[in-house]
Amino acid sequence: MTIGQIARQAGVRASAIRFYEQAGLLPKPSRQSGQRKYDESVLDRLAVLEYAKDCGFTLAECKQLFHGFSDNAPMSRRVQDIAARKISELDALAQRIRIMKQVLEGAQRCRCIDLQECAKKIRQNRGATRPNRTGA
Repeated sequence: MTIGQIARQAGVRASAIRFYEQAGLLPKPSRQSGQRKYDESVLDRLAVLEYAKDCGFTLAECKQLFHGFSDNAPMSRRVQDIAARKISELDALAQRIRIMKQVLEGAQRCRCIDLQECAKKIRQNRGATRPNRTGA
């Protein structure tokens, strides 16, 4: 199959296919008269790649999914291992977002007149809610 045929069937652009090849996520296709010729198995790999991207996997994680495990590791274990790490990252990010939202909601209540007043209130609030970072 040509790159155009693969792109249409997979629902991705030909440039994405070329990018995935360069990134080592797709095997190099054979060439006939200078034109890429793909086996239909590349559609399976593209389907898994698109699924992984929908899960938020980075390209490095996608590469690990395909190449970062022993050859006999089942795909389910590969996906589960990376998904577990991704879920931990998302949990940490969700916590950070909650904290940021609280801080921003406090900022919306700001009635400071100038920088000095604002800085004084920030220092007072940080002293009450955070340990001293200098170790003293």
